[in-house]
Amino acid sequence: MTQPLPSAALSPEIERISARYELLRRIDLPADLRRLPAQQLPRLADELRGFLIETVSRTGGHLAAGLGVVELTIALHYVFDTPHDRLLWDVGHQAYPHKILTGRRDRMLTLRQKDGLSGFLRRGESEYDAFGAGHSSTSVGAGLGMAIAARQQGIARQVVPIIGDGALSAGMAFEALNHAGSLDENLLVVLNDNDMSISKPVGAVSNYLARVLTSRFYNSVRDGSRSVLKSMPLIRDLVKRWEEHMKGMVIPGTLFEEMGFTYIGPIDGHDLPMLVHTLGNMKDMHGPRLLHVVTQKGRGYEPAEGDPCGYHGVTPFDPETGELSGGNGRPTYTRIFSDWLCDAAARDDRVVAITPAMCEGSGLNAFAERFPKRYFDVGIAEQHAVTLAAGMACEGLKPVVAIYSTFLQRAYDQLVHDVALQDLDVLFAVDRAGQVGADGATHAGSFDLSFTRPIPNMLVMAPADENECRRMLQTGLEWRGPALVRYPRGGGPGVAVDDDLETLPLGKGVLARRGGEVAILAFGSLLATALEVGDELGASVANMRFVKPLDEALVLELAASHDLLVTLEENVVAGGAGAAVAELLHHAGMVADVLHLGLPDAFVEQATQAQQLADCGLDAAGVLASVRERLAAHRKGAIQSA
Repeated sequence: MTQPLPSAALSPEIERISARYELLRRIDLPADLRRLPAQQLPRLADELRGFLIETVSRTGGHLAAGLGVVELTIALHYVFDTPHDRLLWDVGHQAYPHKILTGRRDRMLTLRQKDGLSGFLRRGESEYDAFGAGHSSTSVGAGLGMAIAARQQGIARQVVPIIGDGALSAGMAFEALNHAGSLDENLLVVLNDNDMSISKPVGAVSNYLARVLTSRFYNSVRDGSRSVLKSMPLIRDLVKRWEEHMKGMVIPGTLFEEMGFTYIGPIDGHDLPMLVHTLGNMKDMHGPRLLHVVTQKGRGYEPAEGDPCGYHGVTPFDPETGELSGGNGRPTYTRIFSDWLCDAAARDDRVVAITPAMCEGSGLNAFAERFPKRYFDVGIAEQHAVTLAAGMACEGLKPVVAIYSTFLQRAYDQLVHDVALQDLDVLFAVDRAGQVGADGATHAGSFDLSFTRPIPNMLVMAPADENECRRMLQTGLEWRGPALVRYPRGGGPGVAVDDDLETLPLGKGVLARRGGEVAILAFGSLLATALEVGDELGASVANMRFVKPLDEALVLELAASHDLLVTLEENVVAGGAGAAVAELLHHAGMVADVLHLGLPDAFVEQATQAQQLADCGLDAAGVLASVRERLAAHRKGAIQSA
């Protein structure tokens, strides 16, 4: 029998919280849940919702989506034999209730912290997390793969992807639905519609239809009729058209039916008896099925119900008032971008902004309000966002794609083929470059320098402070061709920002500190660290600014006048900015001792950003230790050579 996950001794705080939820504290695993009488499930839902609010108020995290699926989560684990049956929660935003019910309740105060619970789905964390997820729209494709594998291995298993929270706007979700509908695999897709984006009708009528359409009588009659009508093609076609016409009049599932799914819904996703009844009936059906449930994001917590977007991802907050904890008052790089974009758009009416469903996260709120006709949120569709920008650029607009580094990975082909190959004027404002703290490995911007630097025609920049960020954005906007500015999550060193729209000299770094023996070449966010180390060692420090084109003259001059070159970047070492320096030295025929410091060849787990950098040896102490070790080896080698 499966046991709850091992955990450290309970903290007094989690014990105090759990003590208030008498029914929930008895649920260590879904097997315990399935032993409850059905009439106790609504009470459990109330307790689960309260526990979720209390714990997330202390840790921060994704709140509103989880509040909206409390009843659905209970119903799924009540009806299906998890973990034998597979539940695939798309993205992970909605999975906190799932974590609480699957042996992780007592660890919820470690959520998104170093060595704590992940904020997303993670196979290594629990056998109940059937598929790791942090990016959206993967559940249907992965679930179909699992369903095929179960059939080929002769395993009787239900596979249930739960997709929603905007994830259905991604093309890959429809690619998977299209494929699944052409097969006869045992797949039940649950569409969690929490934005009323597909349909409005919920309540008695739609619940009644769901009861009818999932009943054994209806499905046995339908299946029997199909068998009889196989030998009567004219009548069969007439009956099929009549059935589709009647269902199309009252059910907004014609699209899914045409794709090959048996569609049921929409039903009220907060009606637990209805959910249990419908899921129980659909469990007995075979082939591709889709259950459409309508939920309210933020359900049961008034602040989140009133502002589901604002409470989608939260900092720690007061559970009584809903008041969120504030920052340090210093403008973030996201705010720097927001202010610059509005200023640039006011001066140039060709400027348009595109985002793949990250309006708030990317800082586009103000732009969307001031320039609504020049703002385009394409949904979770990164590939389309980039190609849309390419089309706009073809016709003389100046598109700015505001995107996280981790999400730009999903549009790499479009970046290469649709933008760079055609040398189009598209500016990529790449937020969350480098380590991102509590969101962990799924959202880290570890690779953008490595995957954009090799692309012809690209201009790639990394600011070291706030004012440099603004100037680089303007430089990229005025550059003829594709340009990218990558900046980290949070704030910079606190440099004052000019109001003008000045550019930087193209491809030119600056020497921030002159020293001897060691030269540190800092690319972007780690300049302050480099200067601290430079002061300690008496080293030269260069703020390189541009990754492509590289300031070749500055690199070669520093290599010729120093014993050791150190490249420093918040990107993986493999193929990053340091690799560009090594390539330059090789092509110049120059032999130099170069130490490359950056992110390791590993996925960096969640912690604070400062902890992550320290773990990677990229804080001042770590850089200093690495340089001193290499410098000692260099001196020893020089003595031996002499």
